[in-house]
Amino acid sequence: MEKNIKYYKTKLLLCFSLVCILLVTSCTKDFEVLNEDPIRPGKVNPGNMLGQLEYRLVNSTISTSKQFTHELMQVTAPRESASGGIHRYEVLPGNGSAVWNDLYARMADLYDLESIAKDEHPNYTAIAMILKAWAFSILTDAFGPAPFSEAARAEENIVAPAFDQQKEIYLGLLEMLDQANLLINEEDGLPFSGDIIYGSDQASMLKWRKLANSLRLRLLLRIINRDGEVAVSSEIERMLSDKQTFPVFESNQDEAILKYTGVYPYYNPYYNARTLDWRQGDYYTSFFLDKMLSTGDPRLTVWATTVNEDGKLIYRGIQSGYTSDVAYTVDRNSSYNDNLKTTPILGIIMTYAELEFIKAELALRGFNTGGSAQHHYEMGIKGSMSQWQVSVGQSFVEQDGIRYDETASFENQLEQIITQKYYAYFFMDMQSWFEKRRTGYPILPRGQGIPVENTFPSRLVYPTYLQSLNASNLRQAIESLGGSDNSSVQGWWEKR
Repeated sequence: MEKNIKYYKTKLLLCFSLVCILLVTSCTKDFEVLNEDPIRPGKVNPGNMLGQLEYRLVNSTISTSKQFTHELMQVTAPRESASGGIHRYEVLPGNGSAVWNDLYARMADLYDLESIAKDEHPNYTAIAMILKAWAFSILTDAFGPAPFSEAARAEENIVAPAFDQQKEIYLGLLEMLDQANLLINEEDGLPFSGDIIYGSDQASMLKWRKLANSLRLRLLLRIINRDGEVAVSSEIERMLSDKQTFPVFESNQDEAILKYTGVYPYYNPYYNARTLDWRQGDYYTSFFLDKMLSTGDPRLTVWATTVNEDGKLIYRGIQSGYTSDVAYTVDRNSSYNDNLKTTPILGIIMTYAELEFIKAELALRGFNTGGSAQHHYEMGIKGSMSQWQVSVGQSFVEQDGIRYDETASFENQLEQIITQKYYAYFFMDMQSWFEKRRTGYPILPRGQGIPVENTFPSRLVYPTYLQSLNASNLRQAIESLGGSDNSSVQGWWEKR
């Protein structure tokens, strides 16, 4: 009897086990098919990613312009500043955290876009490469050594990327832009749409090629002081001599500006900014305004507010780098025009005006650009006016204070070009700061409140959290800078 009971128990256990196996098998068979959402697409297409990527990238650089570049380059100064401050050449780790975080946060998405589109949709891949080159160039020009070759590779278990030296990053960026230009197929367009910079038709792809090559000329000119160490001149000549292979911006229709639609979610990032945050904490400097006032620059009406003085509306600026006892009265000086909060044209990546100023300097340096330095200089000024939807006649560029002097010394001609380029860089990430470091222009007055020991900064310092997240590689990067992570260390391409 006991044997029979044990027998039936064993048989029952075996049957139960078999049923469990069958249940598990039936539950797991075609499990992935059964759990697929019939509505949600199983694969992200590149068009779904592109627009949001562009929007977030551009927004981060606009914020950098207003919060850092404008104060440092004496476009604006704070209404009051009891101590420290960028306008007194004091650069803290927090000043660079936003641009570092924002651009690297988008970098992983750019790599994903490039990977998703690879082979099947090369135009999307090329766009991702161009945007990567643009973002990485800002990062390395702002910080120096930065993660590049190992950046955004967490899926490969690289969570603490090495910092590449600036020279190696530049060589990589120049190659990246060269490849992107050649990769684009103008006839294909963008089958999944998504591009909010140029649109998605066939004509847009030629404009992306023009951006790639115009940006490449920017980077080549940026490292002109390292010519010989890198084949800068020969690369510039190669590009200028073959317009078919290397098309660049030819008019304002080509420039790379993300035009905000004002339709959710693509608003100008300052659309809802409070008056206090937008224009009551910062005012334009006298340095920035005075030249524009003396030449009757019509961009003032777009950029700046007026103040009432004895019943007359005037533009008035303040000093930069003032002493700590100074505090300017609210709304008694010119600040950002409220129209800039809603304008669709604030999303600037690179402009036709800048390309013409690049050509002006190249012509001054003896390169064959197809025009004289004066011609490109004047086209740059007119291009910037057109970009901001104002116009000037030939008389504007022929007046005192603007007229190009071809008989002047090289340095004086260069100063003329870079000074006008400085105004054309309005709200364009950090480019005016980079060019100041490369050329020495424009010459900025030194405020009385700037401590003697403070020098004009050559770089941002690294965010402090990197000391815990990537300590070893950060330490090596700082050692390559001479052992000190401070703002006075000059970059590889900088003018000595």
